[in-house]
Amino acid sequence: MISGSNLFLAFIGALFLICASVVLVLHLRTIYYFDIGYLNLKEETGMSRSEIRENYDALIDYNLVYKGIDKLEFPSFPMSESGEIHFAEVKRIFVAIQWLFLITGVFTVLGLIRKIPRRDFGSLKLISILTLLIPAVLGILAALNWEQFFVTFHRLFFNNDYWIFNPMTDPVIRILPDTFFAHCAAAVLFFLVLGSLLTGALYRILVPRRGSAEAPVGRKRR
Repeated sequence: MISGSNLFLAFIGALFLICASVVLVLHLRTIYYFDIGYLNLKEETGMSRSEIRENYDALIDYNLVYKGIDKLEFPSFPMSESGEIHFAEVKRIFVAIQWLFLITGVFTVLGLIRKIPRRDFGSLKLISILTLLIPAVLGILAALNWEQFFVTFHRLFFNNDYWIFNPMTDPVIRILPDTFFAHCAAAVLFFLVLGSLLTGALYRILVPRRGSAEAPVGRKRR
């Protein structure tokens, strides 16, 4: 029977892995740097690679809690009031995720440490299962219809339509194609699966299968 403490710790641990995956992808700028060439952004925008990177870096730095940047300013792009509001809303979400990453990480580690004396590591198995279910469901939905998934995601997290950018008033959208966000979503799902597998492997190490701890040493003579 699953104990309440294990179920609670599993929820916290799964939330930690979700936040960790998002934070990792947020910092993994190489995805975008690769997409500059892969998505032909230089040809699409008429900008140099270094200029595109500079504007993207400004956006990422703005969303990192430890950078302490209060106002977003792009080196090469003007920004409308609605665009500025949307980016501020996105930042609030990313800041919340970064703090959740730290808080849930501390609670997960402390919770697992408390389980060591009793060797009660059932929560690790639950964390692995929960973390695997989430990318499975989201991955299927995204694969079936990415555009609809993208639109639904924004409607869930934003109570306005400021995320629908006009390239004339917010030209930064020209260097942020939907395909790039699809690549980021795929990366988040990849790290979620990886986190689930590693957690499951840790559970197998700490809780060996019954019968594997004692191997037969030979037959007894009659």
